[in-house]
Amino acid sequence: MEKLRCQRIGCNATFTYDDNPDGSCIYHDSGPIFHDGMKEWSCCKQRSHDFSLFLEIPGCKAGKHTTEKPVFKKPAPNPRVPISSQTLDKNEAPKEACPRCRQGFFCSDHGSQAKSVDPKASNGTPSESKSVLQEVPAPPVKKIVDVNQPQICKNKGCGQTFKERDNHNTACNYHPGPAIFHDRMRGWKCCDIYVKEFDEFMSIPPCTKGWHNADPVS
Repeated sequence: MEKLRCQRIGCNATFTYDDNPDGSCIYHDSGPIFHDGMKEWSCCKQRSHDFSLFLEIPGCKAGKHTTEKPVFKKPAPNPRVPISSQTLDKNEAPKEACPRCRQGFFCSDHGSQAKSVDPKASNGTPSESKSVLQEVPAPPVKKIVDVNQPQICKNKGCGQTFKERDNHNTACNYHPGPAIFHDRMRGWKCCDIYVKEFDEFMSIPPCTKGWHNADPVS
């Protein structure tokens, strides 16, 4: 019997209707909340700043697999409290207090602000010489994996189980990224597609083919 892909958020497993016991699916039953660079599941309050780690947060509900895509109710937006100049610490730079700068976005108010100068580099010694003396870290050691061992691909948008013996340069369909969240829009910079709803974002088809990768950090 043909295997089907579960559509619940947080599951991504395959199943058949004859083998779908209750409790086999672990998933999130409420949508995410994005606020000031933080990603949070509204159903279990688990959160992360990193989008890849956010998607790896295990589900908090158990049930049966399904092919029906979930429909999430829009959570109430978190109230934004305006920051007045009187509430800022006198020693805190305006750029450090700007929410856009803290999230890594370009800010027209602080984009041209001069960077702070290292006082140790102002004694006539070029600051570049300091970086030359720093020890270069050794490259990470690649794990040795059995070619027949099942692994889960961690490339964004894939999540399939694979074996290294079957891996090749077009085996994986994925998004090289990065994921973009800005002004209530969600999308992928790699394929320049943006949507408003999170379930639509998760359904954006991958735009790149390559090797499956179970350990993208290394």
